Amino acid sequence: MNRAIKYRIYPTEEQQVLFAKTFGCCRKVWNLMLDERETVYLTEGRSCRPTPAKYKKEYPYLKEVDSLALANEQLSLEQAYSRYFKVKGAGHPKYKSRKGSRASYTTNNQNGTVAVDAERGLIRLPKAGMVKAKLHRRPEKGWKLKSATVSMTKSGSYYCSVLFEFDREVKPVEHPEDNAIGLDYKSNGLYADSEGNVCGSPKYYRKTQQKLAKAQRKLRHKIRGSSNYRKACRKIAKVHEHIANQRKDFLHKKSAEIANQYDMVCVESLDMKAIANKGFGNGKATLDNGYGMFLNLLEYKLADRGKVFVKIDKWYPSSQICSCCGTVHPDVKVLSVRKWTCPDCGAELDRDVNAAVNIKKEGIREYLSA
Repeated sequence: MNRAIKYRIYPTEEQQVLFAKTFGCCRKVWNLMLDERETVYLTEGRSCRPTPAKYKKEYPYLKEVDSLALANEQLSLEQAYSRYFKVKGAGHPKYKSRKGSRASYTTNNQNGTVAVDAERGLIRLPKAGMVKAKLHRRPEKGWKLKSATVSMTKSGSYYCSVLFEFDREVKPVEHPEDNAIGLDYKSNGLYADSEGNVCGSPKYYRKTQQKLAKAQRKLRHKIRGSSNYRKACRKIAKVHEHIANQRKDFLHKKSAEIANQYDMVCVESLDMKAIANKGFGNGKATLDNGYGMFLNLLEYKLADRGKVFVKIDKWYPSSQICSCCGTVHPDVKVLSVRKWTCPDCGAELDRDVNAAVNIKKEGIREYLSA
């Protein structure tokens, strides 16, 4: 089993220069290898797998950075091509630009080249040495350090994600259907559960929208490429980063709360990207909720506890079925219908809570029939 812990690091100016060089060299090697593979295939009709060592003679500055970081770029390119040929909908590998690509690199631990010094609050990295870090969480005994990924955000903050490997037997929960819950996505509140509760979303983006708009207006009056322009960009990035951190913290806490309380969670396999488009008219609320991230967090936390996560088909008519009598009413399919009364049994139903109950029933049925 693998688990990564992401630490905030505070490199010195010299270390920041090294990280910037490493980010640039990784990007350069990726583009060189991708260009050679494409050129050879188009001209000779065959595939090739160049290595970073091939370019070090022509570009001597590649020798100044961690060689394992460059080697991992080669592996990443191989994986990108593998996904392109095997996974439906996966895009072709693209060139990385200096402005648009993510500033990060991954290095492997070889005989202690990467280490976490919990006593002094330091992380050892190849070439960079000991880097000051905020070690908010320590690895447990028996965890083997495998690799570390150093990244820099648009606001200029540095992070190091340390990957650990460990052995642990997860005992499955017996009869999880006895303690199950269904969740239905709710645009104004993240989700509604089968017990009649609505989560309620803090709407962090909405709350910070005026501050963000003010920072963006100031950017309009700066000369593109100037020092003041870059400062204004960093201010905007800090606002976005703060919103994302608030949202992620909230979703982590909510998903952990549900994973601790229930043994089975049933949800719909929704396409959040499609829901966020202009056709629905609520894209900003959908993206502000972060429901897709919430489901990902919930899934791995349930698996870590030996519990069950069930995804039912998105075409299942959960909103059209009366949860009391089971009758299907296609006329309530319209999203504007939030509350309705079943003409067959007379039950007064809330759209989202009723859907959550049906999702729970269908999830339990699929789990028991599997």
